[in-house]
Amino acid sequence: MLEVIFLIIGFIIIISSSNILVDCASSLALKCNIPKMLIALTIVAFGTCAPEIAISFQSVASNNGTMAFANVVGSCIVNTFLIIGLAALVRPIRVKHATIKKELPLLLIVTTGFVVLMLDSVFNPLTPNTFSRADGIILILLFSMFVSYIVQMLKRKDEEDEKIEPKYKNIFLILFLLLTSIICISWSSDVIVDNAVLLAEELHVSEKVITMVAIVIGTSLPEMVMTITSAKKKEFDMAIGNIIGTNIFNICIVLGLPIVIYGDLVLESFSLIDIVTVFLTSFLLYIFARSEKEISKKEGITMLLVFLAYYIFLFFE
Repeated sequence: MLEVIFLIIGFIIIISSSNILVDCASSLALKCNIPKMLIALTIVAFGTCAPEIAISFQSVASNNGTMAFANVVGSCIVNTFLIIGLAALVRPIRVKHATIKKELPLLLIVTTGFVVLMLDSVFNPLTPNTFSRADGIILILLFSMFVSYIVQMLKRKDEEDEKIEPKYKNIFLILFLLLTSIICISWSSDVIVDNAVLLAEELHVSEKVITMVAIVIGTSLPEMVMTITSAKKKEFDMAIGNIIGTNIFNICIVLGLPIVIYGDLVLESFSLIDIVTVFLTSFLLYIFARSEKEISKKEGITMLLVFLAYYIFLFFE
């Protein structure tokens, strides 16, 4: 019971801190007159995946490969199929031509690269699925491609963007809240990881299930609130840009960076179904966005059904 209480406290702190971090980072970016899509792909995406970054570093540092990978795999699946699916039900998401032509293919390349790196045993049946430091470096290189695109975005002005008032205007308050929220996220991630492991042991439930359900859905709440609110307000760039940026950050930085720092991890408890589902997140998002330059309510329902099917499989595997 104590573990559950600490988990709830950890989630409340990490989600509240993430929301403050996003608001502060967005306010800082808006003062520099940066386009909405750029904010969504970078500042907002990085802020909303801050809980995953903290948890991943803690997991990899303690050599807990199952939690580290479940954190990233689960986040990509939840972000795309659950969050975009729910947002499309609220309001069909219109997707700009530039997003279909550039940002979504970029996400597809990153996701495909990640999936291929997870398939060691398919290419060599005698080799266990291991994520090496070299694999981590490849993910960082893929991220550099994303950064290169961001730099190009900085050089062009999006005339469709409207002026938004930043939530926080005092620069000293913004910097103070940024620092405080980062400290709170780091501390609460330790609490969540430690108590999730203890709870899994007590309930005789695999760490993969605990991570994919409790931790992943819990830490994805900032993305969910951000994306659904953006869809309601017809801020479609913010809605889809947040998810594209977050998934790229999750794969390349949340997983790639700690592995480069701490070394190899063995992939346990992951099947071909998990890997295929991760690939489908970016593939279906791209196909649905291309269909009529929007993600319709029907396509949102399809995403939610894929999400439900995967999580049913997760509980019964």
